[in-house]
Amino acid sequence: MSKPSIPKGTRDFGPQAMARRQWMFDTLRAVFESHGFVPIQTPSFENLSTLTGKYGEEGDQLIFKILNNGDYLAKADESALEAKDSKALTASISKKALRYDLTVPFARFVVMNRNELTFPFKRYQIQNVWRGDRPGRDDTRNSRNATATSLEATARSANWNWSRCSTKGSRP
Repeated sequence: MSKPSIPKGTRDFGPQAMARRQWMFDTLRAVFESHGFVPIQTPSFENLSTLTGKYGEEGDQLIFKILNNGDYLAKADESALEAKDSKALTASISKKALRYDLTVPFARFVVMNRNELTFPFKRYQIQNVWRGDRPGRDDTRNSRNATATSLEATARSANWNWSRCSTKGSRP
């Protein structure tokens, strides 16, 4: 029988570490809210099409893609499978991905909720993000501490310019 383990790049937080983290989260929330920011939460994963192309080609390779539910190979691009073309194959077997950071999901949130939000909209998020980072030899980080999962705390504001959203310059 194999020993229980967790995936490489992840870690558990015990009660003592969680108490310290909770204090830090509470402090961040208090500071963000004292400056007029409100909390939002976005899903851990997004449509792959929402995330790709936003981080550049190198960034796209660091995104954790999620296989489609069910028999994903049944709908796979057979020519890409035979050619072992992973880039072409990915489009047919993966439609979702774990978020790489909180910026693109925030932009999607603003666009989807623009009619309900008051602008400027000031939000903060404290949520996990996932990156398929593999530190190299020249990397300044200690490779033993590199993680696939990290916590991102961010506060941003968004202004909405309706004239840029329509060719006629009016509200959609």
